[in-house]
Amino acid sequence: MQASLETLSNLERRLKVAVPMDQINNEVDTRLKRLQRTVKLHGFRPGKVPFKVVAQQYGLQVRQEVLGDTVERTFGEAVREKNLRVAGYPRIETSARDGVEETEAAPAFEFTATFEVFPEITVGDLSAATIERPVVEIGAAEIDKTIDVLRKQRTEYLPVTRAAATGDVVVIDYVGKIDDVAFDGGTANGQAVVIGDGRLLPDFESNLPGLTIGESRSFDVTFPADYHGADVAGKKATFTVTLKAVQEQKLPAVDAEFARSLGVADGDIEKMRADVKANLEREVARRVQARVKDQALKAMLDASKLEVPKALVEMEIDRLIQGMAENMKNRGMEQKVEDMPRDLFEQEARRRVTIGLVLADLVRREGIRAEPEQVKAMVEDYAQSYEQPQEVIQWYFQSPDRIREIESVVVENNVVEWMLSKAQVSDKPTPFDELMGNA
Repeated sequence: MQASLETLSNLERRLKVAVPMDQINNEVDTRLKRLQRTVKLHGFRPGKVPFKVVAQQYGLQVRQEVLGDTVERTFGEAVREKNLRVAGYPRIETSARDGVEETEAAPAFEFTATFEVFPEITVGDLSAATIERPVVEIGAAEIDKTIDVLRKQRTEYLPVTRAAATGDVVVIDYVGKIDDVAFDGGTANGQAVVIGDGRLLPDFESNLPGLTIGESRSFDVTFPADYHGADVAGKKATFTVTLKAVQEQKLPAVDAEFARSLGVADGDIEKMRADVKANLEREVARRVQARVKDQALKAMLDASKLEVPKALVEMEIDRLIQGMAENMKNRGMEQKVEDMPRDLFEQEARRRVTIGLVLADLVRREGIRAEPEQVKAMVEDYAQSYEQPQEVIQWYFQSPDRIREIESVVVENNVVEWMLSKAQVSDKPTPFDELMGNA
């Protein structure tokens, strides 16, 4: 094998490889002879088919296989010989492209591989980077607020015969008209609405309280100028609404039964509050860690210099598009992958590839790894969110693939900790609602 390397740009390389045709032909003969011992053809006993017949029947297929295997093997050997780190997949062009049969008489089988290599990475000085770590206090008010949310999640809806009021779930029929003509989207039957949740236009919703079952009411509604329905934006419509049913929301009391519904077997209220606090502390810790990680990664990217291989960006775009398509499919929306504009995903793909390259470089250069006790601690922390933590722990440790996923997260966290040790980190008191995204 002879191999020569050409530099096309900072990252792009072209590798030319030539393999003596004698080697190719010898390997083809070897495989055909091996095939001759087992091949079955009509008119011949197994193992008794003449070599010439086997070569006529299977020669082209075997030669194609040998050429493909030769490209794969010699490309790998040449890359190792020249100490190259290939990014993505190479683009292969062979001398066999005009006809596999013609290679048999050629002096050598030649191919060229065009590809990119991984860039040299320089992580700059992080000592000037400033990172704020949120500090959140979890007290009785935060616990009470969370318990209220849990109560609302367990709300019962009880039919009542009184007039509708704010907070009720009402079932209505309505017809909307503009200039006495019904318009698209302005008619519904059996529509369930929670009065006061703000999902309807204020002028519409404000006319629902006070209605009794079977009663109809007409009123005018002016659509906002920026309303999403362009046909009705800025126009005044007259709606006629008929109330069909009223359901009153009943929140469960904070009692032993409620505590048991949250997994507290003996119904102890104080144990329930302690569990809620522990869950909040875990969620706060995760969100704090996520915020700090985002800042650390941004500081790292700002301080790093590297050229990103186009091949890796294209591969990441493919992954993002595939993930988006799967997500849309799960939501009942079909979207062909080929119809998605790739440029919409390029910036995020480039960011992810850059982060991955820099993290991998730091892991290699600093010898960062996941310690067994860290992996065990992370699995146990995940498991605490479930009713049967021990079963979850066993589920993780039963699968090497699942443990490898945990290890990769631990390694990334350790890289972030390494960055924090180099940067300026300050604690910032942060309201609970702000961290949780409720502000």
